[in-house]
Amino acid sequence: MVTWKMKFSTYCLLAYRYDKNETRNLNCSERMTWKYSPDSNPAVRIYPVNLGDEGNYSCEIVNSEGNFHFFSSLAVIVPPTVTLATDNGGVVICQASAGKPAAEISWVPANNHSTENEVLHPNGTVTRVSSIHWKNSIHPTVTCLVTHPATNKTLSLDLLYASLNLHHLLIGGSASVAAAIGIGVILCLIFRCK
Repeated sequence: MVTWKMKFSTYCLLAYRYDKNETRNLNCSERMTWKYSPDSNPAVRIYPVNLGDEGNYSCEIVNSEGNFHFFSSLAVIVPPTVTLATDNGGVVICQASAGKPAAEISWVPANNHSTENEVLHPNGTVTRVSSIHWKNSIHPTVTCLVTHPATNKTLSLDLLYASLNLHHLLIGGSASVAAAIGIGVILCLIFRCK
């Protein structure tokens, strides 16, 4: 017998009994399925992964040789949507919206006078905003560097063009959910239990 247990807002159980060729799904999302046939490979597949899938997972295998327990933890990473804009008062604003974890923002040329704000959202994502004053700058462009485990973005703004009444320049990325294992990013999560 193979049993996967996951704790979300409710308790989820996905099980397979070899001797009767029976599967059981108790309170699990339809996104959680067996990757293959559970009698040949009891790996669990979660697709698509979302923030609610974070947590601890356990697998128990019971056979003639004994009981075996395996544990795993899932952390979900969300790439932020990134924008770069100017206002009429000579301020450049770089925003990394709804990322998990929070993105890091830096500027080229380096600016020790940037202002940073952070908004924590109820779903666990974070919006980080960094702004700098550019009026009377000697540099022709400013670049915002956004660093995040799921994506890195570099956005540049031509300050000479911006001074010619350009009110907003938006450059964005999509905000999709991804699960990360190590450094790589995948769009579904597969657990294997041996």
